[in-house]
Amino acid sequence: MNHFLRTLLMYAFVFLVIRLMGKREIGQLSPFDFVVAIMIAELAALPLEDTSITFSHALIPIATLAAIEIIFSFLSLKSTWLRSAINGSPSIVVRNGQILDGNLRNLRYNVNDLLAHLRQKDIADISEVEYAILECSGQISVVKKSQLRPVTPQDLNIETSYEGIPVPLIIDGEVLYGNLDKAQLTYQWLLGELAKLGLDHPRSVIYATLNSQGQFYASPRQDLKPEDLYTNL
Repeated sequence: MNHFLRTLLMYAFVFLVIRLMGKREIGQLSPFDFVVAIMIAELAALPLEDTSITFSHALIPIATLAAIEIIFSFLSLKSTWLRSAINGSPSIVVRNGQILDGNLRNLRYNVNDLLAHLRQKDIADISEVEYAILECSGQISVVKKSQLRPVTPQDLNIETSYEGIPVPLIIDGEVLYGNLDKAQLTYQWLLGELAKLGLDHPRSVIYATLNSQGQFYASPRQDLKPEDLYTNL
């Protein structure tokens, strides 16, 4: 039971710390974020492996690391120099279809790795690349040559209407009443739209949205049992 409680408490604490550190920490990690994440993982494991270690010996260092990460994140918003020192700078590795081998050597990055990343971007011919940039996170960003990019409505002088983001109304059978209110819609309206699609209850829907053009979309659940419609109502 002691191991169970220690694990539960450590999980809750680390989860809280990561939440406080923000979404940046769980995205593509910079070197600084990576070091912080590794150290937090190691410190969190110590009191779980050895019950003779008090919780404070792990919690205080973890909290300290989180505080340092948050402070440096705020400081890097104000200082370009500090941002570059902590996270590094993006590096151009391909320019106008030509591999910049000098930059590759400085980055200790080989051609095979570069080609593999380009293939992951659906680029087999390096001559199609205007710029390839190695980001601080280790990911490759690619800008294709303008004549090889997909044609857009703007290229054809075609006017398009605003799309916006569809508003979720039902997720996993649960009605999102707050979103219904924001869209100035009622539950009865929702039931009517479901009825048009042959769906008699929100619980028979796994996901439903309303887009900016007023079009209603619903995806019915495939594994629904009749008794599920009348549970937890």
